[in-house]
Amino acid sequence: MASSQRSQTSECSNKNEEDLRTSQDVLVLQYLHLMFLDDKITRLLPLMLLKYQKQEPITQAEILQNVDDSDHEEYPLILKAACECMHMNFGINLREMHPPDHTYVFLPVLGLTFQGILSDDCQCLSKADLLIVTLTIIFLKGNCASEEDIKEFLRTREMLPQKYHFVIAEPWKFIKEDLVQEGYLVYHQVPDSEPACYEFLWGPRAHVETSKMKVLEHLAKINKRDPKSYTYLYAQAVREEQEASEAS
Repeated sequence: MASSQRSQTSECSNKNEEDLRTSQDVLVLQYLHLMFLDDKITRLLPLMLLKYQKQEPITQAEILQNVDDSDHEEYPLILKAACECMHMNFGINLREMHPPDHTYVFLPVLGLTFQGILSDDCQCLSKADLLIVTLTIIFLKGNCASEEDIKEFLRTREMLPQKYHFVIAEPWKFIKEDLVQEGYLVYHQVPDSEPACYEFLWGPRAHVETSKMKVLEHLAKINKRDPKSYTYLYAQAVREEQEASEAS
């Protein structure tokens, strides 16, 4: 019996590790999906991101102004692809509010209110996307991620073919300083570590604005999986929701 229990525990642990590796691979592949989009989609993204940042709606007429006349007949397909990109890569949904004039509003999928999605020089790789990825990695790593965990992801990302429009000039500074200052991350030394090691945790603003369940559901959608198939992560997310409910 004890041997059987150990075997089941080992299988569960191996499955969790496999889930974590697969999920991290998908996070990297998000960038590939983003960088090799059709040109007609990439022309729309700066406009959509700017509208989201300004909390302004967008109309069909404005979208068509940024699409070649020859592509107007493909508008439904272009809009669908752009919406999928906004959702998967930036955690933003597009919802039609006024069908007669085709007006759409932007809604953050995870509840995050961070607006700094465009850098000062108008480069268009969403910082909101990097925030989502960082929060997800921390969750996948057991609610704390080492410096090396985050740097390894950034190194992998830097090896990918990239277009100029999708570059954050200093991603490490953005994560280590900007997101910490914004309250989305906590960055501190691991207690009693010698030599000193540092790690990232979710910050108070992340806990207020989103939840592990929302992050898991977003990750599962990207993976085209049921959130419950991540047995360990799902149980942890449910437990956190119950604790939050009891505390309130």
